[in-house]
Amino acid sequence: MPANILNLPQYRVLRVEESDHDYHVTAEPVEVTAACPHCQSDRLNSWGTREQVFKDLPMHGKRVGIYIDTKRLRCQACGKTFSQALPVLAENRMMTERLVAWIGSQSLKRTFTSLADETGVVEGTIRNIFRDYINELEQIVRFETPKWMGIDEIHIINKPRCVVSNIQNNTIVDMLHNRNKDTVAKYLFKMPNRDKVQYVAMDMWTPYRDAVSAVLPDATIVIDKFHVVRMANDAMEKARKGLRAELTLKQKRGLMHDRFVLLKRERTLNDEERLNLDGWKKNYPTLREAYRLKEAFYAIYEDSDSPESALRRYEAWSKDVSPEIRPYFHDLIRAFTNWQPFILNYFEHPVTNAYTESLNSLIRVMNRLGRGYSFEALRAKILFTEGIHSRKQARPKFERKRAPEPVEMGTALPDDAMGYGLPVLEKVRAMKPPKEADQHKALPPPKNYGADISTLIRMIEAGEL
Repeated sequence: MPANILNLPQYRVLRVEESDHDYHVTAEPVEVTAACPHCQSDRLNSWGTREQVFKDLPMHGKRVGIYIDTKRLRCQACGKTFSQALPVLAENRMMTERLVAWIGSQSLKRTFTSLADETGVVEGTIRNIFRDYINELEQIVRFETPKWMGIDEIHIINKPRCVVSNIQNNTIVDMLHNRNKDTVAKYLFKMPNRDKVQYVAMDMWTPYRDAVSAVLPDATIVIDKFHVVRMANDAMEKARKGLRAELTLKQKRGLMHDRFVLLKRERTLNDEERLNLDGWKKNYPTLREAYRLKEAFYAIYEDSDSPESALRRYEAWSKDVSPEIRPYFHDLIRAFTNWQPFILNYFEHPVTNAYTESLNSLIRVMNRLGRGYSFEALRAKILFTEGIHSRKQARPKFERKRAPEPVEMGTALPDDAMGYGLPVLEKVRAMKPPKEADQHKALPPPKNYGADISTLIRMIEAGEL
C-alpha cells in the first residue's frame, strides 16, 4: 500500500498517480460510519457510491486531487439516506479544510489568479473563500479606538476613499469605500467606545464635519494644518501659471523648471535656488508678492501660540493681500472664513496627521498595489495582512513581590509614670498587607492599533503585499 503522502491520518491512501502538473491520490476514510446521524441507529444499508474529487494543498509544485468513492447509506430505522462522514474535508468547497484556510491567508498576499493556477481551484471559488475569510477577520481582529482620530481622503482605484487613522500611533484603522456623510456616520456610530475620541483631525470636507458633529459631539474638530497651508502653495501655483501668457517659450520652460523653488520655504533654499528665486522676484512683481504672502501665511502657523494670536495674524495678513493678488488667494481666504473655528482649534490643540507628508507616496504605492484588485480586496490586504499591525503590550500593574516583615508590639513608659515601669502597649495602626504579585498570571493580550503606515509603505514597495 502506498505511503500516506497526504499526511492526513483520517484517510488511507490506496493509490497515487503522478502527471507533469498534478498528483491524483485515491483514498478512503479510516473510520467507517456506524450510526445514522438523524436517529443514531446502527441498522444501515449500503445505498450506492459516487466518486468525488477534493482539492488539497499543492505538493512539490504540483496540484493535488484526492479521489474518494463516497458511500451513500440508508437507515432502516428512520428511512433517511445520507453520505458517509468525510472528516477534515470541506464538502461545500470540494477541498480539504486546510486548503480552505491556506487559500484564505494567501489571498491577502497574492492575486486570485495565481492561487487558482497553483491549486486548480476556479477563481470564483478563491474569491468566495477570500470573502468568507475577511468576514471572519472582521469579527476577530479589533483595533483600538483612537483618542486622536484622523479622517482623511485618499484617491485609489479611480475614486476618493475615506481613511480613518490613529494619529498617536501613525496607523490606519479603516478604509471606507466612499467619503459620504452617511458612510462615515454609520462607521463612527458602530465604533466601540467612541466616547474615547477626544480630537478629530480632518480636511475641509463638509460631510466629514457633519458626520463627526452628529456622532461624536464631544470630540474637538481640528482642521489639519497640512490641508490649510497647502492652499497657500496652490495660490502660489496659480500666480505662476497666470504669468505664463507674458513669457517667451524659453522663459516658460525656465519657470516650469523653477516651480518647485517657488513652492519651497525660503529658509530651506540652497544658494542656487535662492539666486533663481531672486531673479524671478526681481523681474515679476506678481510672483514676488505671491511668494511673500505665501511665506507670511506659513508664518501664522509658526509664530502663533493661541487661537486669538492666530486670528489677529490672519486678519492682518488678509488685509495685506492686494486686489491684484487676491484672486490667486481667493480659495484660501474663503476656506479660512468658512472653517475659521475649526482651523483655529489647531492653535490650542495642535493635532495633525503624521502621515500626511507621505500621503502622496502612500497613494502611489496603493494604486500600484490596487491594479487588478477590487477596493474590498485592497482594503483587506492593507488592514489584515500579517506583520503589518502595530501592537503594544500594556504594562501590568505594579505589585509587591513579597509580603512585608511583621511588626512586633513593644512597651513604653508614659511621661507621668514616674519610674513605675508600667508596660504600655504602643498603638500600631492595623495595615492590610499588600497583594503579592502572581508570577504566573498571564498578561493581557497586546492592544492592536491598526496597520502601521510606515510598515505598509515598506511592504508594498518591497513587493511583500
